Amino acid sequence: MIEHCWHHHHDILEIRPVAELKPAEFRALAAQVDPVICQHGYLQGLLIDARHFRGWQNFAALVSHCVFTRNQHRHVHRIAVLSDNALLGFMPQLLNHFVGAEVRPFPADDTESALEWLLYPG
Repeated sequence: MIEHCWHHHHDILEIRPVAELKPAEFRALAAQVDPVICQHGYLQGLLIDARHFRGWQNFAALVSHCVFTRNQHRHVHRIAVLSDNALLGFMPQLLNHFVGAEVRPFPADDTESALEWLLYPG
């Protein structure tokens, strides 16, 4: 399951995976994100709260995640990842090779700094 909320007038999307991810969740998330991208041309930032990330339900869910990322990453300026998991700490360096957005890790309890970085690039 993916919970989400918007910050700063739909400039920043926060997503929180709270259970194993399923393919339908990425379609539902795209239905929320696509209209904002169509209206503004981009999404200033994506905040991924990965503190409770439990992985994917199955291979189809992983593929859906990859498709969602492929379709959306060109329209996102920055991605912040909140996590204290050492393995997830390497995710930003890995993502930087595959997405056009700048990706940066933040400690799990530092939402405020992550939002500030997403909102005020430079």
